[in-house]
Amino acid sequence: MKLLIDFLPIVIFFLVYKWAPELISAVSPLLSPEMVATLEATKPIVIATGVLIPATIIQVIYLRVTTGKVEKMHLVTLALVVILGGATLISQNAEFLMWKPTIVNWLFAAAFLGTQWFTEKSLIQRMMEQAMTLPDHVWTRLSYAWVAFFVVSGLANLYVAYTFSEELWVDFKLFGLLGLTILFIIGQSLFLYRYMNHEEQ
Repeated sequence: MKLLIDFLPIVIFFLVYKWAPELISAVSPLLSPEMVATLEATKPIVIATGVLIPATIIQVIYLRVTTGKVEKMHLVTLALVVILGGATLISQNAEFLMWKPTIVNWLFAAAFLGTQWFTEKSLIQRMMEQAMTLPDHVWTRLSYAWVAFFVVSGLANLYVAYTFSEELWVDFKLFGLLGLTILFIIGQSLFLYRYMNHEEQ
């Protein structure tokens, strides 16, 4: 359920982008001819961005109401969606929004690196130590692996954004980055499983 809530704004953005003409046709009877003409002249990615911002705000409000707290990740994402999404709406330039996944990933990389260097426990250790016990050098390797993953994900986003079409970038934003995350988590799980088996033996 939590995973669905986390990805719901991105899924909504994807669907609105892909089906913008059909959605405009569906709501056109409720709008004035001038508003319909304006929407038809607006780029699909700008329309999708206009939906993404309130969807992300509603997501954060929902999490606050249902769980009593909001994770820093959601607050950072909300701030970037509002700032960069707002810049996209004002300028009609999708490039601002395209930078959002990269900035989010690099901020996480900086957070993981900062806790690794300047605190007693890395961020990944604080998140996972209640579920497992590992030697310090393993936590360190795991922390640097996450840093590398976030940096590479940010670079991959920029590569796709500036090398391929806008439509392909929208596909990559949902499926590509999610796929990279799943593959990395599987790799991390295999590493930990092998190590834990070795410790048991």
